Formats: sequence, C-alpha cells, structure tokens
Amino acid sequence: MTDGACRCGQLRFRVTGTPLMTMACHCTGCQKMSASAFSLSTFYPARAFTVIAGQPVIGGLHGGTRHFFCGHCLSWAYTQPEGMDDFVNVRSTLLQDAADYRPFIETFTADKLAWAETGAKHSFKRFPPSDAFAALMAAFAI
Repeated sequence: MTDGACRCGQLRFRVTGTPLMTMACHCTGCQKMSASAFSLSTFYPARAFTVIAGQPVIGGLHGGTRHFFCGHCLSWAYTQPEGMDDFVNVRSTLLQDAADYRPFIETFTADKLAWAETGAKHSFKRFPPSDAFAALMAAFAI
C-alpha cells in the first residue's frame, strides 16, 4: 500500500499492490499539462486506486481520456485513459518515495525535447502497440 497527495495535500489517494509499469510521456499534451519536458506515471489497475480525501476535478482536454486534478491547488494527480477504464495512471511524483518510480518505458519520443532524458529501458516514438503491453508489464515485474 502506498499513499500519494497533491501539492497542497487536500487531494489524497492510496494505491494497493504493485504497479503494472512506470512510464514517462513526452507528448506535447503532457508537456503542457505538467509544465515540464514530460509527465511521469505509474500504471495501476483501477481497483487498486482509491481517493481517500478531497474531490478531484477533470482538467486537460475534457475528452475520452480523463485527467484528474486537485480542485484546490490544481495539481495533476491521475489519468484514466480512454478505453482503458480498468486502469489508472497515477502521477509518480505524487506518490510516497517518488524516487522509487523510475520510468521503465518512455512514450511519444517523436515529441521529445532534445535535451530531455529519462533513463527508461524502452522507448517508443508514439504509444506502444497494444499487443506489446503484456510483454512490457511482464518485463517490468521482474
């Protein structure tokens, strides 16, 4: 079990079990929403994630992929990807012991800023093909 919180601490959440994978996303949307070179995520089954305090609000593009933020400080806390309601991407830096969540894969390297380095073991110009996820999660679990 690991807890996480937004910057102000009003939105708090808990994850149970082990993550399925960690990642960095270099897409321009993540660059803009994180005000950084990339966003960091830890991928969990949705059933392993619980908001324990505060009320998240939807931000970003308000489309099929839902990005949730703290309603007070507006920290980007987690994402539920479109068509993947059984999973949640938690912002890794909001978790306790954030340094333990080094990105295993990096996505959208086609949009990557030339100087941005993550040290991820696997890189993808866009998003990994759906048939690659099982093997990536198995490799991450080792």
